[in-house]
Amino acid sequence: MIVKKMNPQHRWVLENTSFDSCQRQQILFSARGFTNLFRTLVRAKKPLVGHNMLMDLLHLHEKFYKPLPENYEEFKNNIHFLFPVLMDTKNIAKATWKEFQFPQVSNLLEVYEMLCSVLSPTDQHCPEIFHSKDCLRYATNKCPHEAAYDAFLCGSVLLKIAHLLLCRNIGDQTAVPTFSQYLDVLAAYVNQVNLIRAAVQKINFSDVDVPTQRPPLLVATVKGWPGVTEEQIYQELRTLCRFDVRRLGMNQFLLLSNKFKDTRIVLKEYKAHPNLQISVYHHWRHSPQVTSFLQICGIVASWSLLAFLLGGSSSCRV
Repeated sequence: MIVKKMNPQHRWVLENTSFDSCQRQQILFSARGFTNLFRTLVRAKKPLVGHNMLMDLLHLHEKFYKPLPENYEEFKNNIHFLFPVLMDTKNIAKATWKEFQFPQVSNLLEVYEMLCSVLSPTDQHCPEIFHSKDCLRYATNKCPHEAAYDAFLCGSVLLKIAHLLLCRNIGDQTAVPTFSQYLDVLAAYVNQVNLIRAAVQKINFSDVDVPTQRPPLLVATVKGWPGVTEEQIYQELRTLCRFDVRRLGMNQFLLLSNKFKDTRIVLKEYKAHPNLQISVYHHWRHSPQVTSFLQICGIVASWSLLAFLLGGSSSCRV
């Protein structure tokens, strides 16, 4: 904080003119930091592109707009008001990957590399992306999870998938595609953000969410494997398929998957396994809370019955 003593003439100038010797606006601009960029994005109303971007949207809402509401629909409406056009390359890639029969990939960099290998370098109409002089190292070096590099990957994936979709729709063309044409072929995926491990596969920020059938939750029961951890269960199953593993009890673990195929495989392979038995999770059978409640009820009922019998015997003797 800087304190200055001023004469009446200087005070009049500060109060009655736009002269700002203290550079108040510059200080405020600097203090607001990323909020300035957030407000610029909101005012621009341009398409906002991200990859698996739900957490990013939650963070933007919480830190730069308002505290997150408890109501889900209110959150959707707020985000749609702030960013009318959202494009999630994770959702777009999932929706188009099987159509083009591409091999399975697991992250944004692999998606980008697959698209680069598929698109012909001789295709003169394919979008060409140039790096600024401050980011030339991205042309030769891989820097995953670095903000600027991930932004480059995300934008590149969006344009390359849009180009493939446009070529599929109209075939070979002599004219260079326009960005408006790319937006048109991506219209079916606008405002749909990928969601993991939920009742829906994606959040639709401009319409009603479509319910999706999910594979059943599985429970793994361990026998003769003392001190087993979630990581050990994950590594055991990894040779067949990948599951999210969460501890349920002392010797039980929950298994979550996106694929019915993976669920069928482990149910078959571990049905009669001597140390690791896997079955479909049933709340009333496997929930620790339900088990504890039933045990308490059993104890109370047993003592009540015993008290009744003893009380009845005493009455008969009297």
